[in-house]
Amino acid sequence: MKQNFKLLIQYLPWLLLIAAVDCFAAFLLWLSDAKAFFALLTAILLASLLFFAGICIVLVQREKNRQAEFFALLQNPNVYQEETLKKMLNTVQADAVRALADVLRQKEDDCGKERAKLTEYEKYVESWAHEIKTPLSLLTFLLDNRRDELPETVSRKLDYIRNRMQGYIDQMLFYARLKGMQKDYLFEHMPVLECIEEVLEDYRPLLEEKRIRVFMQVSEDASVYSDCRGLRFLLGQLVSNAVKYSGIDPEIRFAFVRQGGVDVLLVRDNGIGIKVCDLPYIFAEGFTGDSGEGRKQATGMGLYLAKEMAGDLKLTLTVESEWGKGTEIRVAFPVVEEK
Repeated sequence: MKQNFKLLIQYLPWLLLIAAVDCFAAFLLWLSDAKAFFALLTAILLASLLFFAGICIVLVQREKNRQAEFFALLQNPNVYQEETLKKMLNTVQADAVRALADVLRQKEDDCGKERAKLTEYEKYVESWAHEIKTPLSLLTFLLDNRRDELPETVSRKLDYIRNRMQGYIDQMLFYARLKGMQKDYLFEHMPVLECIEEVLEDYRPLLEEKRIRVFMQVSEDASVYSDCRGLRFLLGQLVSNAVKYSGIDPEIRFAFVRQGGVDVLLVRDNGIGIKVCDLPYIFAEGFTGDSGEGRKQATGMGLYLAKEMAGDLKLTLTVESEWGKGTEIRVAFPVVEEK
């Protein structure tokens, strides 16, 4: 009803004119002192009401048809939709629709070209990320098989460099996937402990370099419903942050609990923490904050990508931190019962 009134409001002056004509006719009848004044007045009013109702129905239907064709043109600005809409309009409005359709078609062509470029860029990034893994795999092979021939300090530095390179490559690859139009997630029930251990194995050289102790309070039968690669990447960013901003006698603690009907994975470290003024912005792209010398060399992408990945996987990330005493990140999983 409200929508119909909005459609009729533009014809309000003409409808008021019809009402004024009826009033004038009634006034003339009254002046003429016609014997059948009330009967004629009643007939005029009924006829006017029927005429008024008919006009309203026709106008509302006409405007709805115009509106439907207009939205159809916005969704698909082809020549057929343009001509269909123009038949319902006057010459001036038809010229405006023709100009609008030309602009929409041009914008659609531009968007199509940009989508093609974006797809090509995504394919290039993914291809490059996979290609660069070949020399990394070779470096890993050499370190694993020739470690005894290298000084311990050299092998540790090479391990550190390899892991940092792998981390940055993974960030770039997942950034391209997160921003891409196509997603290739595979959701399934997966053991949490196994996923954490795989991430820790990837970061083992960095953990050993800084002598970070790891404490685990996750049972072997704990499982969540998620995408394995995406969750590993997310946890990898959390571990990387914990390593990067570790403090004295560093440690990382993992715990898996059920709180308020959801499964929660707690990742806590005793590092330098995050200042209160920085907490609202830690998931912003490129934000590095004001938390010590370590953040001057940070990219500000780790927690941003973790948050983006959590959004894609329908997870919730929350952070609690106290400056100088460490950070705790909660990863909340919706409970999905396994059939």
